[in-house]
Amino acid sequence: MADNTSNDTRILVLGVGNILFTDEGIGVRLVEKLQEEFVASPNVELMDGGTLGTKLMDFIMNCDMLVVVDAVLGKGEPGSIYRYEGDELRKSLAFKNSLHQTDLVDTLVMCDLAGHRPNAVVIGMEPEDYHTMNVELSATAKSRQDALAQVVIEEVEKHGGSFTRRNT
Repeated sequence: MADNTSNDTRILVLGVGNILFTDEGIGVRLVEKLQEEFVASPNVELMDGGTLGTKLMDFIMNCDMLVVVDAVLGKGEPGSIYRYEGDELRKSLAFKNSLHQTDLVDTLVMCDLAGHRPNAVVIGMEPEDYHTMNVELSATAKSRQDALAQVVIEEVEKHGGSFTRRNT
């Protein structure tokens, strides 16, 4: 396994959620934003995980550090940003109305059983609306995207990855 602080660490930034239900797609929309505005270092992969659940197992097993970006019900104000790791990952499961949450934790457990569970962190945002069918984020989630991106970038940098802003 690679050193978690070197640029040899393979980092997967995985945005998950259903983009058809407003803020439930926060994670996917954040990955899209990072792809549009930044160039990631070669050891960082950005991926739209959608609601694929266990179908993500191969991608997860091929990284050393997994940064999951998702909508999380943490009992804060809409737009609040959370970071969970280790045993706290279960807290991100508070999003009971989501089809993909259980799949994600199950996938991590299966990766562990298969011999390689990467270190994992969930960076989540409290959704404002995750019931309305709409492909656009709520105004609150949109206004907090830069803050969410900064937290994800800092997490990646902590593990040896980097982002360079694209010239526009």
